[in-house]
Amino acid sequence: MIDAFYSFDSRILQPLLSEAVDAEAAILSYQAWAKGGNYVVLVRSPCISKSENNISCSITVQDDLVVALETGFDVTDTFHLTFENTVIKSVETSSDYQPIYFKATEWVKANLPKVMKGACKSDGGIRETPGDCARAMTDGYKQFMKVVKP
Repeated sequence: MIDAFYSFDSRILQPLLSEAVDAEAAILSYQAWAKGGNYVVLVRSPCISKSENNISCSITVQDDLVVALETGFDVTDTFHLTFENTVIKSVETSSDYQPIYFKATEWVKANLPKVMKGACKSDGGIRETPGDCARAMTDGYKQFMKVVKP
């Protein structure tokens, strides 16, 4: 599943998520976001078994959004997968973003409403154009940095 995610090809990933009904749309959207944000895998740690049917896979990536914040930090995304036999039934993600990431996001929401109503418009929490949103947020983060840098 991790290889399929970072292939940035939803036709490869989607079949692996077909039984993860509650997660499928969100993970496919996240894949499109990652493609739009130019995610590059830097470190792929071995997956860790959390229980008989659960594993966690941590991947450190460099992406345009975090690079725009000029911190030198690379984010680690963790995929938490639940299986039934060999079938993926659930996928959740978490990330170790720094506080500046959230400040920049709030700044974009407050100062660039066209981004949130356009490229980042969402329907039920799923962005309609996640790749475009990632690119628009990257531009927004660059504008944020121009404002906050001395």
